[in-house]
Parts: sequence; structure tokens; C-alpha cells
Amino acid sequence: MRGDVTVISGPTAVGKGTVVRALKQAHPEVWVSVSATTRPPRPGEVDGQHYCFVSSEEFDELLATNGLLEWAVVHGRDRYGTPAAPVQAALERGERVILEIDLQGARQVRTSLPQARLVFIAPPNWDELVARLVGRGTETAEQRERRLSTAKDELAAADEFDHIIVNDDVGRAVNELVDLLSL
Repeated sequence: MRGDVTVISGPTAVGKGTVVRALKQAHPEVWVSVSATTRPPRPGEVDGQHYCFVSSEEFDELLATNGLLEWAVVHGRDRYGTPAAPVQAALERGERVILEIDLQGARQVRTSLPQARLVFIAPPNWDELVARLVGRGTETAEQRERRLSTAKDELAAADEFDHIIVNDDVGRAVNELVDLLSL
């Protein structure tokens, strides 16, 4: 394996996707994995670009054939996972691989790829995290409560990560990540 893997994780609505998109825009040489999920697309999401939207049966097939590097049930409902083949191919090409995944997935990657760098994106504070989740307006009240419950557990696990970046300003958070990755 010639490339390296960096896992980007953190609680819901912390801005993981925003930070990763800004990193990719500034450094197109990084390779960002596209996760598979059984949840339906949100407005504006494109299959194969934001996620690979798959049926439960397709996800089961990936599991049965060891086609996922990691996977988890997220927020007690939908399944998400990282397809293994594209990641392995990118690593063999010597690319810097970014995995934007949840806490459960990060723990699995720590076991399967112990050389991976784990980066936790943290909110500046709890109230800001709640405001971001409510502000995006993509979840029902019940979904928000489930996500915030999960977020408390995720925040408590931040010390399991190699690095913590507080996302109080996207540009600053991206610059800190760029420095960390030596890009």
C-alpha cells in the first residue's frame, strides 16, 4: 500500500462534509471515498457523487462479499459503509485517501488499517451544533433528537482520535487539516 488514509469523523451537523469539500476544492489531488448508504437521497444529492444510494439487498450483498472496508447502522436506522475496492485501488496508486465516516466506522478502520490517521471534527460548542442541525432543515424533529443523542456519544469519544479540529470557521479548519496532511 503506497498511499495513506485519513479518516474524518465527528458528530452530525458539525460540518464534516463542508470541510472535506473545501479540502478537495483546494487540493484536488486528494481522493475522497464515496460512501454507500441505504438512506434515501436528500434534496440536491447526486447518486455516485454525494453517496452511492443502494437498496438494503445491495448493501447485504456488499457485506456478504466483504465489499465494505467498514459499515455501521447510523442513528439507529440507515446503514452506511465504505466500498473497499475503490479505496484499495486509490491506495495502490499512491493517493491520499480521505474517508468521511461516523464514529463506528472510524473505530473499524482503526482496527483494519491501524496506520490510518483519525481526525475528529468538533463543534465550537453544543449550542452551535444544535443550531447547525436545526438550520439545515433536512430532518424531522424526531430525526434531530435521534441525531443529537448520537452526537453526545460521538463527542465523548473525541479522545480516541489522533487529532481534533474545531470547526468554528471552515477556512481555518481546512487550513489546519491541510497542515496536518502536509499538502
